[in-house]
Amino acid sequence: MNKKIEAIVNNIEKLIVGKRDPIIMVISAMLAEGHILVEDVPGVGKTRLISALANSVDGRFNRIQLTPDVMPSDIVGFSMINNNTRELEYKPGVAMCNFLLADEINRASPKAQSSLLEIMEEHQISLDAVTMPLPKPFMVMATENPVETYGTYHLPEAQMDRFLMRISMGYPTYEEEVDIVRRSEQVYFNEKLSPVATIDEIMEHIENVKKVTCTDSIVDYVIRLVDATRNSDLISLGASPRASISLLKAAKAYAYIQDRDYIVPDDIQKMMTSVLSHRLILSPKGKSSFDSADELMREVALTVTAPTR
Repeated sequence: MNKKIEAIVNNIEKLIVGKRDPIIMVISAMLAEGHILVEDVPGVGKTRLISALANSVDGRFNRIQLTPDVMPSDIVGFSMINNNTRELEYKPGVAMCNFLLADEINRASPKAQSSLLEIMEEHQISLDAVTMPLPKPFMVMATENPVETYGTYHLPEAQMDRFLMRISMGYPTYEEEVDIVRRSEQVYFNEKLSPVATIDEIMEHIENVKKVTCTDSIVDYVIRLVDATRNSDLISLGASPRASISLLKAAKAYAYIQDRDYIVPDDIQKMMTSVLSHRLILSPKGKSSFDSADELMREVALTVTAPTR
């Protein structure tokens, strides 16, 4: 593993027990300049993981607890008259930061959710005919409880497609939960982590990720995987070209974390489910045959032959 990235992983693991894989996925999303949706039941550490990553980097971190009464202006900001200059003055919302934690995103109204579309895709805010770029890097990290539906709103497909990845935390093992309970008794467990990386260092990593190489056979493999989702009778809506781009970016980030400057098929297979499954809409046949889109995606991938060299 890349030594500088390992320092971030180790710092996060001071608070997050036994979840190295989700940690690496979240860091991969950051280095690929993408957004991530952490979907799981309450109490497994979704918000804690995201906060730990943001606090491990010396950047600006904002959090918003999304509820039905949150307004778009709370997220993107608003303009008001300055009493001294008598001119419009922009008052920034929570999105003007490096890391935005959108907690329980599916509790926000459709109007509030739509305000995230531009900032997630173009990393900018357009308000009163003025366009303001967001700081670099910029990342939306959202959480969602997939079980509870009371008081929630369905995330539109256009918004789901803007998330580079969707991951789950999963329950800890018995031994891990013992460690978690023991650590919770320690004073440091609820303390804020100290940063171990600067924004400049993260931007350097992001530029290095872009230099990771991939052969034509890898690109062909990615496109054939995505195309397979469009030609399956188990899927009524397959992945878009944005998904192909996202999968390649995520694989580059994962390869870089593994301290390689090239992609291998295993990188694609590692990131495939997290990048593609949330973009799919299952057909009635797919819903009756598989418990989840993740399981279906792994089945579809078996129909695509990976390059051997």
